[in-house]
Amino acid sequence: MKLVFDIETVGFDFEALSESQQEHLLRFAEKEKCEDDKVLKREEAIRYLSLYPFTASVAALAMLNVDTEQVIVFYCGEPSEEWKSEDKLITYKSIDEKELLQKFWSYADKAKQLITFNGRQFDIPFLMFRSAILKVKPTKNFIKNRYDTKSHLDLLDQLTLHGMIRKFNLDFYCHAFGIDSPKSHGVSGMDVKELFNSGRCKEIAIYCADDVKATYKLYKIWNEYLNLE
Repeated sequence: MKLVFDIETVGFDFEALSESQQEHLLRFAEKEKCEDDKVLKREEAIRYLSLYPFTASVAALAMLNVDTEQVIVFYCGEPSEEWKSEDKLITYKSIDEKELLQKFWSYADKAKQLITFNGRQFDIPFLMFRSAILKVKPTKNFIKNRYDTKSHLDLLDQLTLHGMIRKFNLDFYCHAFGIDSPKSHGVSGMDVKELFNSGRCKEIAIYCADDVKATYKLYKIWNEYLNLE
């Protein structure tokens, strides 16, 4: 079984962090002499909280089985519920973050290969550290060797020739290869925090599913035309 997966993350409320953590995150902003620049740097630091596993949590995780093209999405939200997309190809389940992580590592342990977009630098490390924080033990190490794609294929590594050429985001590659971009549906990763705080967790789950489907389509193009091993 090959699994394509993607996550969406949501930053903590800045005020919920300890005073020392806040000072550390704002240290560059405080060095700015211009007040306007200081405000911009501060807003940027708070906006980027969602990028770090120590200042954010997993809001949703989508997995697509390459063999069946079935998708399952676990997302954090209340109440606990399960539902399907209109075409019945996507199953959505609302659970807490710890259970979400346990589910992921269980599926990953059985997978022959994980397929991601920027999973080596973001998704996998984020899940590993969030798991440690919530006392969940990862089942495998999927970032041992950057050039070994047997257990983990990172499409961003492949599309940049392991850093030889410039990298772009998923939306950019989707447009370049004629794939329907998840952002074309009116939601982007920058909207996740607002959606989460508004209790619109289903919209995050749907966006995450769109991301994993786009990643799968990009994988099929890479596998057919660029996989020259």
